Amino acid sequence: MKSGKMLFAIAAMGLSMSLALPVSQASAQSRQPQTTASDVAPSVRNKPVPEKFQRRMVRFATNEAPGTIIVDTNNKFLYLVEGKNRATRYGIGVGREGFGWSGEVSIGRKAEWPTWTPPAEMRAREARRGIKLPVVMQGGPENPLGARAMYLYKGGRDTIFRIHGTNQPWSIGLNLSSGCIRLMNKDVEHLYARAAVGAKVVVIGPGSKPGDVAFKDRGVDIFRTIFGG
Repeated sequence: MKSGKMLFAIAAMGLSMSLALPVSQASAQSRQPQTTASDVAPSVRNKPVPEKFQRRMVRFATNEAPGTIIVDTNNKFLYLVEGKNRATRYGIGVGREGFGWSGEVSIGRKAEWPTWTPPAEMRAREARRGIKLPVVMQGGPENPLGARAMYLYKGGRDTIFRIHGTNQPWSIGLNLSSGCIRLMNKDVEHLYARAAVGAKVVVIGPGSKPGDVAFKDRGVDIFRTIFGG
């Protein structure tokens, strides 16, 4: 396989594995179709990111403190709570069928232009598809983790899930990853500069609303979107 084709295939994998999922959910993964970028029609890959997934300041009601990140995987939005009745909303790509998850985690560490080390299970799975993944890929424009990564921890342990960038912006709004949460590189840089290590991250998956989190997106805050603040 040519290196360009390999890089294209691995860039849509989302990088995270079943290690952080409940056993029942993780075991179901092996029964799901393994969709990657190679399976997506060229017409989709060439489309611009839909307008609704562009970064916006929104009027936002929540019981969560400023600095909290709320991930709505159903609607493909990530919110950074900025203060009373306001948040920054980002468009995201999320896990494909069988790789969705939910729960409360935190940012354990952050990295710029992160190195990617695909788990052995992922490398074995993709090898069965005829795709040979590298053991390690250094950070850079072709790395599927993109420009920034925020590593999600639970109880002091790495969940293997990430919030990260992508060099394939067309994937925003799609269920394509292996469970990671991807943003356009310009957006992940924006979020990275504002999200603190230790920040609470609440991920809401299909049919799930963990804990007591409550939120309501009341629409674009036009003034703040245009002028900031």
